[in-house]
Amino acid sequence: MRASSILRDTAQIVDDVRARGDAALAEWAARLDGQTPGSFVVSKQEIDRGWKDTPAGVKRAIRLAIRNVRAVAERQVPKPFTVRPVAGVRIEQRVHPLARVGCYVPGGRYPLPSTLIMTVVPARTAGVDDVIVACPKPSAVVLCAAREAGATTVLRIGGAQAIAAMAYGTRSIRRVDKIVGPGNAWVAAAKSLVANDCPIDFQAGPSEIVIYANTGDPEWIAADLVAQAEHDPDARAIFVTTHAALAARVTGALQAMTPASGPAAVALAQNGRVIVKDTAAEAIAAINDIAPEHLVIDRAADVPRFRAAGTIFVGRWSAQAAGDYTTGSNHVLPTAGAARFRGGLSAADFVRVFTVQTLTRRGIRTIGPAAAVLADAEGLAGHAASIRRRL
Repeated sequence: MRASSILRDTAQIVDDVRARGDAALAEWAARLDGQTPGSFVVSKQEIDRGWKDTPAGVKRAIRLAIRNVRAVAERQVPKPFTVRPVAGVRIEQRVHPLARVGCYVPGGRYPLPSTLIMTVVPARTAGVDDVIVACPKPSAVVLCAAREAGATTVLRIGGAQAIAAMAYGTRSIRRVDKIVGPGNAWVAAAKSLVANDCPIDFQAGPSEIVIYANTGDPEWIAADLVAQAEHDPDARAIFVTTHAALAARVTGALQAMTPASGPAAVALAQNGRVIVKDTAAEAIAAINDIAPEHLVIDRAADVPRFRAAGTIFVGRWSAQAAGDYTTGSNHVLPTAGAARFRGGLSAADFVRVFTVQTLTRRGIRTIGPAAAVLADAEGLAGHAASIRRRL
């Protein structure tokens, strides 16, 4: 479907939910997801049942992932400080968590407890008290992750209607201060439409991986490409090298590994590439132009040469798929070139940083004359007068 059609249809859903609240939400849930929930809010009993139904080994893996993501997130929260640029002037940086955030967890093709962990844990680590999860079809393992990660509410809604409900609120759903998390094209469009009224993290479109290597096991490289391609039929999986022989071996391994059907088969057919460049400089320049979501390289020495990537994996043992789950780094990452201007989701996305300014008599006398001169230079006589009255 064309992007313009998706945006038009999404705007209709968002406007309807904003205007009619729960009634519209129920109609769109029935129409698009085949759901007729008695309540949009998943009960504590159902969450507990999901936790109970999740195998012990999966619970252990969830707890490991939460522990590692929390360890990284704790270092990402901005720190308060006080600085005195001159005597009599004190500037404080204060850091306050947002009050309520909404975490979107896709639930269409696969259950994604990992995405719940990657959105809820940084929010809770940052100090957010009310963390709401929206998932169209929360499976037992997703509900288990919600309980373990500390989500306060789980909503059984998805798509553009879920984004609208969290952004504007309804009778049964309180509006949030920010919405984070990946989703399909309709979710991405809805996030764009509500962004002026409710902040979002960024657009997270179809997944991307670029592997740059001139050595290594071609089957491992091919396996990484296939793994990322299975996320979405529109995913991009690209291998770049300066060694034609390695490119040929990777191509052969890809042909042997690619499933006959499914998202990975479609993605590799449409957006899979094996690219041979003459020089390393040309290869790196091409990758910098792509600014991929995931970049895998074989040499740590090359890291400084890459200007834009959502995250970089270094070395043959650094399987990109591990980063989707248990390394501790966040897997909600910028796509479609957005890595040029920001990195992945972090605990810093869930706080507001502001300053408190205190001037004493000495302070205003020290910096006031220069401030008044600048106000005069800008032609703002009232600004200059308000300062000079204190001098």
